[in-house]
Amino acid sequence: MPITDEELKILKENARQNRRDIIDITGWSGGAHIGGALSMVDMLTLLYYKVAHIDPSDPEKADRDRIIVSKGHGGVGYAAMLARRGYFDFELLREFNKFKSPFGMHLDSSKVRGVDVSTGSLGHGLPIALGLAMGARVQKKDWRTYCILGDGECNEGSVWEAAMAAAQFKATNLITFVDRNRLMIDGTTEEVMGIEPFADKWKAFGFTVKEVDGHSFPELMEAIDFAHTQTAAPVVIIANTVKGKGIDFMENEVKWHYGGLDTDLMEKAKQSVDRMYGMA
Repeated sequence: MPITDEELKILKENARQNRRDIIDITGWSGGAHIGGALSMVDMLTLLYYKVAHIDPSDPEKADRDRIIVSKGHGGVGYAAMLARRGYFDFELLREFNKFKSPFGMHLDSSKVRGVDVSTGSLGHGLPIALGLAMGARVQKKDWRTYCILGDGECNEGSVWEAAMAAAQFKATNLITFVDRNRLMIDGTTEEVMGIEPFADKWKAFGFTVKEVDGHSFPELMEAIDFAHTQTAAPVVIIANTVKGKGIDFMENEVKWHYGGLDTDLMEKAKQSVDRMYGMA
């Protein structure tokens, strides 16, 4: 599904809006995992506005594609994406992570419309995604499962158990993304618990690997199109990203794994995002 010039323009505007929404919600809530939410914006935007077969008016539709945000702490961006896509009113997110709000820091599928799977305890998303993919196969359904992992999350053994099983059973209706921003809560991934040679690890577990610029819609789309054609092995898309993407004072700064924003910083952050998109 090549991206037309008009589609690219719309995708970029939706991504800009999502980054601005992340800033607002972080400010309203007093704090959020903002850095990693910003790094996965473009993956989510492409899935929700171009790739995935979904229907916000019928979030339980049986033949919908499933999207699992395994790095559940990025919920501040995930919730905003769902709202803008039409699953619920965006204004509800003014209560994000507040007492009695249905929107916790990690989104709960029993409380938030459009969330297929509750995540947050890292390492659970890929095993669940594999189960969904295998379930579709058993039922002879052609919907797909998309799963977004964090790179720090790949320290979890359950990720690799699921990867081993996905390759064994040739679960090609499962498409895995890794948000490779190279930072986690305590430092760089390679300092805390090195995962390189990362692509080679996935290959050794039986995956076909595509490495792309995780902020390039055309590169991401090309990799997804490739994954859709595969029948011999599942595909993992290693998306090289920048933590805090779009906010100049946050980019590649580990201290913005989690943080809060006052009114002045919110405005400064929005100006930075707009500059990145040529809007300021």
